[in-house]
Amino acid sequence: MKHLFYAGIFLFLCACSSSNKQTTTLKNSTTFRLTEISKDTNYGYSEKKPVEVGGVSEQSGPMNERRYLNALAGPNGEQISYFRAGSCCPIKSNNDPFGFGSVMLDIYRVTWEGKKDTVSIYINMYDSGELKAPVGFTIKK
Repeated sequence: MKHLFYAGIFLFLCACSSSNKQTTTLKNSTTFRLTEISKDTNYGYSEKKPVEVGGVSEQSGPMNERRYLNALAGPNGEQISYFRAGSCCPIKSNNDPFGFGSVMLDIYRVTWEGKKDTVSIYINMYDSGELKAPVGFTIKK
Protein backbone atom coordinates (compact mmCIF):
# COMPACT_ATOMS: atom_id res chain seq x y z
CA MET A 1 0.00 0.00 0.00
CA LYS A 2 2.84 2.36 0.90
CA HIS A 3 4.50 1.63 -2.46
CA LEU A 4 1.30 2.49 -4.32
CA PHE A 5 1.14 5.82 -2.49
CA TYR A 6 4.73 6.72 -3.46
CA ALA A 7 4.17 5.52 -7.04
CA GLY A 8 1.09 7.76 -7.23
CA ILE A 9 3.06 10.76 -5.95
CA PHE A 10 5.83 10.07 -8.46
CA LEU A 11 3.39 9.83 -11.38
CA PHE A 12 1.63 13.01 -10.28
CA LEU A 13 4.92 14.93 -10.15
CA CYS A 14 5.98 13.60 -13.55
CA ALA A 15 2.65 14.59 -15.08
CA CYS A 16 2.90 18.08 -13.63
CA SER A 17 6.44 18.78 -14.79
CA SER A 18 6.57 20.28 -18.25
CA SER A 19 9.46 22.42 -19.33
CA ASN A 20 7.51 24.40 -21.95
CA LYS A 21 4.35 25.09 -19.99
CA GLN A 22 4.03 28.38 -18.13
CA THR A 23 1.83 28.39 -15.06
CA THR A 24 -0.33 31.50 -14.99
CA THR A 25 -2.41 32.55 -12.04
CA LEU A 26 -5.83 34.10 -12.19
CA LYS A 27 -6.88 37.28 -10.42
CA ASN A 28 -10.47 36.08 -10.92
CA SER A 29 -12.22 33.85 -13.46
CA THR A 30 -12.00 36.48 -16.22
CA THR A 31 -8.61 38.07 -15.54
CA PHE A 32 -5.00 36.89 -15.37
CA ARG A 33 -2.75 38.19 -12.60
CA LEU A 34 0.06 40.18 -14.21
CA THR A 35 2.96 41.39 -12.11
CA GLU A 36 5.24 43.29 -14.45
CA ILE A 37 5.51 45.41 -17.57
CA SER A 38 7.76 44.16 -20.35
CA LYS A 39 10.97 46.05 -21.08
CA ASP A 40 10.90 44.75 -24.67
CA THR A 41 9.25 47.42 -26.83
CA ASN A 42 8.20 44.77 -29.40
CA TYR A 43 6.49 42.43 -26.89
CA GLY A 44 2.87 42.08 -27.97
CA TYR A 45 3.21 44.65 -30.76
CA SER A 46 4.82 42.33 -33.30
CA GLU A 47 4.00 38.95 -34.78
CA LYS A 48 7.62 38.06 -33.97
CA LYS A 49 7.01 38.71 -30.22
CA PRO A 50 3.36 37.80 -29.56
CA VAL A 51 1.88 37.43 -26.10
CA GLU A 52 1.70 33.66 -25.44
CA VAL A 53 -1.47 32.98 -23.41
CA GLY A 54 -1.86 29.28 -24.29
CA GLY A 55 -5.00 27.35 -23.52
CA VAL A 56 -5.99 25.81 -26.85
CA SER A 57 -5.24 22.28 -25.64
CA GLU A 58 -7.59 22.87 -22.68
CA GLN A 59 -10.17 24.58 -24.94
CA SER A 60 -9.65 27.90 -23.19
CA GLY A 61 -7.53 29.72 -25.78
CA PRO A 62 -10.02 32.51 -26.64
CA MET A 63 -10.90 32.92 -22.95
CA ASN A 64 -7.19 33.19 -22.10
CA GLU A 65 -6.83 35.95 -24.69
CA ARG A 66 -9.62 37.89 -22.97
CA ARG A 67 -8.20 37.10 -19.51
CA TYR A 68 -4.93 38.65 -20.61
CA LEU A 69 -6.52 41.75 -22.10
CA ASN A 70 -8.75 42.17 -19.03
CA ALA A 71 -5.58 42.48 -16.94
CA LEU A 72 -4.34 45.53 -18.86
CA ALA A 73 -4.99 49.21 -18.26
CA GLY A 74 -4.02 52.32 -20.20
CA PRO A 75 -0.80 54.21 -19.43
CA ASN A 76 -2.43 56.13 -16.57
CA GLY A 77 -4.64 53.28 -15.35
CA GLU A 78 -7.47 53.97 -17.82
CA GLN A 79 -10.06 51.28 -18.53
CA ILE A 80 -9.29 49.75 -21.92
CA SER A 81 -11.64 48.42 -24.55
CA TYR A 82 -10.72 45.91 -27.20
CA PHE A 83 -12.04 43.84 -30.08
CA ARG A 84 -10.68 40.93 -32.05
CA ALA A 85 -9.67 42.24 -35.48
CA GLY A 86 -8.94 38.80 -36.93
CA SER A 87 -6.15 36.29 -37.40
CA CYS A 88 -2.88 36.66 -39.22
CA CYS A 89 0.69 35.66 -39.43
CA PRO A 90 1.35 31.91 -39.49
CA ILE A 91 4.04 30.98 -36.97
CA LYS A 92 5.70 27.68 -36.08
CA SER A 93 4.32 25.84 -33.06
CA ASN A 94 4.57 22.32 -31.70
CA ASN A 95 1.07 22.83 -30.25
CA ASP A 96 -0.74 22.96 -33.59
CA PRO A 97 -3.90 20.89 -32.99
CA PHE A 98 -4.04 19.89 -36.67
CA GLY A 99 -0.45 18.64 -36.91
CA PHE A 100 0.79 21.02 -39.63
CA GLY A 101 3.40 22.64 -37.36
CA SER A 102 2.13 26.19 -37.72
CA VAL A 103 -0.65 28.24 -36.15
CA MET A 104 -2.19 31.67 -36.67
CA LEU A 105 -1.98 34.57 -34.25
CA ASP A 106 -4.99 36.64 -33.23
CA ILE A 107 -4.86 40.42 -33.47
CA TYR A 108 -6.75 42.56 -30.98
CA ARG A 109 -7.28 46.28 -31.39
CA VAL A 110 -7.04 48.06 -28.04
CA THR A 111 -7.88 51.63 -27.01
CA TRP A 112 -8.76 53.69 -23.93
CA GLU A 113 -10.38 57.02 -23.18
CA GLY A 114 -8.32 59.88 -24.59
CA LYS A 115 -6.54 57.63 -27.12
CA LYS A 116 -7.22 58.83 -30.67
CA ASP A 117 -6.42 55.50 -32.32
CA THR A 118 -6.19 51.82 -31.45
CA VAL A 119 -3.05 49.74 -30.99
CA SER A 120 -2.66 46.18 -32.23
CA ILE A 121 -1.74 43.41 -29.80
CA TYR A 122 -0.67 40.04 -31.26
CA ILE A 123 -1.70 37.03 -29.19
CA ASN A 124 -0.72 33.36 -29.48
CA MET A 125 -3.27 31.06 -27.82
CA TYR A 126 -1.36 27.90 -28.79
CA ASP A 127 1.83 28.43 -26.81
CA SER A 128 2.34 29.54 -23.21
CA GLY A 129 4.90 32.03 -21.99
CA GLU A 130 5.54 34.53 -19.25
CA LEU A 131 2.78 37.14 -19.33
CA LYS A 132 3.63 40.80 -18.97
CA ALA A 133 1.93 44.06 -19.92
CA PRO A 134 3.30 45.59 -23.13
CA VAL A 135 5.28 48.82 -22.96
CA GLY A 136 2.80 51.72 -22.84
CA PHE A 137 0.25 49.80 -20.77
CA THR A 138 -0.13 49.39 -17.03
CA ILE A 139 -1.63 46.56 -15.02
CA LYS A 140 -5.25 46.84 -13.94
CA LYS A 141 -5.59 47.10 -10.15
